[in-house]
Amino acid sequence: MAGTPSLVCIQTGHVMHEMPLALNFAMKTHPGQVRPLNEDAVGADPVAGLFLLADGLGGYNAGEIASTMAVSSLLAQLSSDLEQARANGTEFDPRGALHDRITAMNATIFRAALNSSAFEGMATTAVAAWVLGDRLWVAHTGDSRLYRLRGDRLEQLTRDHSFSQELLDAGMVTEEEARLLPAKNLVTRALGASADVEPEIHDYDVQPGDLMLLCSDGLTEMINYDEISGLLVACGGEPHESARRLVDMANEAGGRDNVSVVVVVVRDGNIQSLDDDVPELTEIAPLPAGEGLG
Repeated sequence: MAGTPSLVCIQTGHVMHEMPLALNFAMKTHPGQVRPLNEDAVGADPVAGLFLLADGLGGYNAGEIASTMAVSSLLAQLSSDLEQARANGTEFDPRGALHDRITAMNATIFRAALNSSAFEGMATTAVAAWVLGDRLWVAHTGDSRLYRLRGDRLEQLTRDHSFSQELLDAGMVTEEEARLLPAKNLVTRALGASADVEPEIHDYDVQPGDLMLLCSDGLTEMINYDEISGLLVACGGEPHESARRLVDMANEAGGRDNVSVVVVVVRDGNIQSLDDDVPELTEIAPLPAGEGLG
């Protein structure tokens, strides 16, 4: 989309957050070993404590447009909502902001798909993690996931909006069978797929040492829960190494889809400033087909 920079990139950094927590984060996305185009997008506004991941759906190029629209717009709008509330000294409602911005983004993508044959059928999953004070706000549509590692226990905080998840919930298939279903990629809720969407929004407590993993299904289709958990524990809460090794594992297992991860680690308030050797998070131009940052 002309004028809209892609946020498919890898960056690391840490930033002081609202008292008394600090966030250490890393993001990585890769086209995988089969797909010629990366239709995933990731992005962050660490000052606002906001992290986003989207997995585009639809025809060639259209999925990339939808995911980039979702990540770039939601980052800007939600961060602006928070900044305005702070500037005005007014109470901020994260649930309301997430709901209103995500539903508006759904309408924008849906209209764009209706008005252009090139974008027909485009849609995107989305998952957001927003650390505000001592709360983690999670919003999602589709089958991109958010996990939380607390101690040695990995917990999936999102529930897939997918056909395979519905069969799993009904007891018709096992978890392993659900991963192998031919229609496992069929999502039942996505931004732009219909005129209206209802994002699922929850909030959780935040503790120092918590690790949050946002990921596209290109990760979870290639490596299972135990492998993800074991790797995160083995990396000892280091986000850059965790992100790199997760993507590498997915690609080594076949890399049948684009794979993207965002790893956010909550620290106590003893991180006082940005590291000098950590690059700033920047927007970069969309990657040409077949290229990616490894």
